[in-house]
Amino acid sequence: MLLVLPQVLKAQKITAPIVLINEQLPVIPKEFYVANVVDDRDDQRAVAWLLPVSAAGAIPASPYTTDLKGGTLAALKQFVNFALPPNRSLRPVVIHIRKLRIEESVLPGGSVEGKLKISLSFYLQKEDQQIHLIDYTGSAGYNRPAGQMIDVEPVLRHALQYGLTYFNTWINREADTNIKLAKGARIIFTDYTEQPEGDTIYYSAKRPLRWDDFRAKPMGGKYEAEVFPSIGYTEEVEVVKGIVNVKLAVKAYVPKSACWVKPDSRNDYSLNHEQRHFDIVKIIAERFKQKLRAEKLTVDNYDGPINVQYLESFHEMNVMQDQYDDETRHGTNTFTQQQWNEKIDKELASFK
Repeated sequence: MLLVLPQVLKAQKITAPIVLINEQLPVIPKEFYVANVVDDRDDQRAVAWLLPVSAAGAIPASPYTTDLKGGTLAALKQFVNFALPPNRSLRPVVIHIRKLRIEESVLPGGSVEGKLKISLSFYLQKEDQQIHLIDYTGSAGYNRPAGQMIDVEPVLRHALQYGLTYFNTWINREADTNIKLAKGARIIFTDYTEQPEGDTIYYSAKRPLRWDDFRAKPMGGKYEAEVFPSIGYTEEVEVVKGIVNVKLAVKAYVPKSACWVKPDSRNDYSLNHEQRHFDIVKIIAERFKQKLRAEKLTVDNYDGPINVQYLESFHEMNVMQDQYDDETRHGTNTFTQQQWNEKIDKELASFK
């Protein structure tokens, strides 16, 4: 931006510290307050390198420096506090001053050009860490006669105000959808389905196993049939009105290409035994959901509890499958098989 400020031209040399005028911005932040200002400039000696007044055609003297009254950091903290009065019920934001500097140089013809460069970084303060949100970089310029000084205070003040206004506009736009600004997290469960059905069968009470699902070549040994069901999930994340919605589509599934049965074993009793293996996976999937509903998820770590509970559920599934086969002797103990049938049906009914 090029600032033309003829109303602030002054005839005297400005050697005193620059006094920033503290004034409130015409905006009221609704999403943040400035908790701190940090000076990260590479050169913190001053904010302005100015040329002294010189006669037309004279060789200009070396630039002199001047700083903000009271020191740059203290002055900026006070300025920001006035510009945006803090409401500590909002998100705490820390501003890092990367660059804030005015330099003057002589143009051909003898006039003086002033250039301001400003760079601000905005961070969200979360307990003992700061999360980077966005950067603001701006510039401003002015020209003045060599024999007349300019008050650079308005140049600095307007540049700072533009930076603060820019961030306020950005956070208002991003607050509802930016995951860094989210205030909470929740899980939305669905059951994974696939249409049309391919090699994988996803659990549905309306879609029990059929013998024609057993497509693998029968294996040798004492068992009559075998299925290999398992659990899994897909995850999608969306921020809605400041809340992280973690959409989990939970899978209880079995691949047809891994199921096999011996030709002489295709009877209803054996099919029921294999179906119960699939039912067990469904039970574990529902228990997985229940465990996650009891978790208090945070914005910073919602995947951690999901991963932990999934691994524990996967182990629980394997233990339960082994227990089922051991107690029913792979279905040959008809009395225990009936007990497991009733136990499984009862738990499945509890999830409805």
